[in-house]
Amino acid sequence: MITIALTKGRILKETLPLLARAGIRPDEDPASSRKLMFETNRDDVRLLVLRGVDVPTYVEFGAADVGVAGKDTLMEHGGNGYYEPLDLGISRCRLMTANRVGVARPRGRLRVATKYLNVARRYYAQCGRQADVIKLYGAMELAPLVSLCDEIVDIVDTGNTLKANGLEAREVIAEISSRVIVNKGALKTKHGSIQPLLNQLDEAAKGGEA
Repeated sequence: MITIALTKGRILKETLPLLARAGIRPDEDPASSRKLMFETNRDDVRLLVLRGVDVPTYVEFGAADVGVAGKDTLMEHGGNGYYEPLDLGISRCRLMTANRVGVARPRGRLRVATKYLNVARRYYAQCGRQADVIKLYGAMELAPLVSLCDEIVDIVDTGNTLKANGLEAREVIAEISSRVIVNKGALKTKHGSIQPLLNQLDEAAKGGEA
């Protein structure tokens, strides 16, 4: 049995067609079900549907053999119990800094709001800037407007939400897309099943039939 952990939301919506091209279809639509575990048309494959932040943990500790998660999540998690063999090229966006339009970055110590604490700390350290990082789970765009922080670190897709709140994207920290990760132990013990799956997903991501 191969257990594949998928990320809820946009990534799930864009991953399911790739799995279908690879010959894997859930027994019911995950988007309209309250279930978190799904059997598939293959007796040897089942799917888990999780919050993105939990996917690397499930894979790292062997509760799932394979996972699909955004690169931003993997950067923040920083786990070493899995390999990252495949970029699916879906759910593309950028991880960026952002601030109020026309407002210059303060010269001294920065206060930064984000849900990507580890990524932000590494980024500002690499830039040689001192920064106090504040954990926020949502409504990130509000933080600079009420002087909670000097700038934010967040995912930017179209940039429309930033514009609607009087903010602008500044520096690109990373180009983000969805990646396949594989538990290190599972790749050894289930190599004969997992490697063909990776090959099929690679073909599917390139637009071909697996």
